Amino acid sequence: MRFEKWQALGNDYLIVERDQLPLTLTPERVALLCHRHLGIGADGVLELSPPDEAGFVARLRIFNPDGSEAELSGNGAREAILYLRRTGWTESDQFSIQTVAGEIRPTITSPTTCRVDMGRARIVSDDFPDGGNDGRGLVEGFRFQHVQVGNPQCAIHVPDRDELEALDLPAIGPAIEHSPLFPNRTNVSFFCEVEPGVIRARIFERGVGETMSSGTGATGAALAYVLRGGDSPVRVLLDGGELTVEVDESLHVDLSGWAQPVCAGTVSADLLETLQAL
Repeated sequence: MRFEKWQALGNDYLIVERDQLPLTLTPERVALLCHRHLGIGADGVLELSPPDEAGFVARLRIFNPDGSEAELSGNGAREAILYLRRTGWTESDQFSIQTVAGEIRPTITSPTTCRVDMGRARIVSDDFPDGGNDGRGLVEGFRFQHVQVGNPQCAIHVPDRDELEALDLPAIGPAIEHSPLFPNRTNVSFFCEVEPGVIRARIFERGVGETMSSGTGATGAALAYVLRGGDSPVRVLLDGGELTVEVDESLHVDLSGWAQPVCAGTVSADLLETLQAL
């Protein structure tokens, strides 16, 4: 069982090709692969397969480390995109891939960077059914902005950086993620303005917990910042590095950043046997 491990701003994923797998990925198998001590260790698994529609290079499925399937991941998408180019799935600088959230269109800008057309974001969605027309609400004492960017985001503005850095995300994140307000759970972004056009964000990701970075989490924070009157493009400073989010008047989003491979290998026969037994 072959894999590559990639990371983007410290957000690491295992990349596998479905047609080369000796087994089907299940939540239990994904969780074991992602386990930092019992498996390979990662923030999730990216499964690539041939597309089932014309005009696409590949189909991408994204699994969280708890085995649940995510609609989209900005960092994971970039890792998959650059893997596809590097391993010869396409020679084009611009192409399309399928995800659960729909089509995404990347543009390769260098061997390690790309810009991803994430489509048009929404502030009204079934992921926050009681949100009204502005997608705003109150959860666990925090005022938030709901944003749907392929997956649900709860973006919370914090007045200053000291207050942001002092937040205990592992303590407060789970109650927000699992709030009854969000029937499909939600990702949570806390952010503050550092200077015009620059925000600092910390992310509590659905099915993951606090993470060094999240592309969709950064996008949710940037959109909330723009909706509050901030200018685009927005530089988002995360624990793992920096992403750039461009938002136009229709809430169409482009996300730019880097990704790089960490290692490649094969699963041991012993681990493979354990996986097959699950």
